[in-house]
Amino acid sequence: ASERAVAAFAPDAYAWMIEELCGGDPAAMRRVTDRMRAMVGGLDVFQMRPEMPALLRKLAARGLKLGIVANQPERMGERLERDGVADLFGHLGLSGATGFHKPDPGAFLGACAALGVAPSAAIVIGDRIDNDIAPAKALGMATIRFRTGRHRRQVPRGTHETPDIDVTDVMDLERAIDRLLER
Repeated sequence: ASERAVAAFAPDAYAWMIEELCGGDPAAMRRVTDRMRAMVGGLDVFQMRPEMPALLRKLAARGLKLGIVANQPERMGERLERDGVADLFGHLGLSGATGFHKPDPGAFLGACAALGVAPSAAIVIGDRIDNDIAPAKALGMATIRFRTGRHRRQVPRGTHETPDIDVTDVMDLERAIDRLLER
């Protein structure tokens, strides 16, 4: 079900999987959804790669403006503070705070406006083609797909969804950012 949700570019993979696994039965879907929320609703499942804080500091030290556009609750800002990186970002575009959810172009344009950069000067790094890469490319932004997690198997359906660069680790990410900045 997970792979089919990814292949279908389901906006909410969990909801899609529950619907499929419950055969579309609304009562069963409600029960499973409620049970899932009760089990994991308050868990902090965010995991930052160990090398990422150093890269973020390095990029900020180079004078790059960093921002976040994420479909996350407002409390994620506290997590970034605990990880010691929140102050590196000039924009924390968490959907729970802004009301904008990716792939809404307003989420990306809001970040550009807050950082004072044109979309054509922005680089978007994301793990999803549907939520990150395609909407950013539609706005003229450069894109890097970090192939990780469930969405690493998403396949672009055309050039409008093809990232400028694919990476699989933080070292590759740094090199990819450098290549795009050289353009």
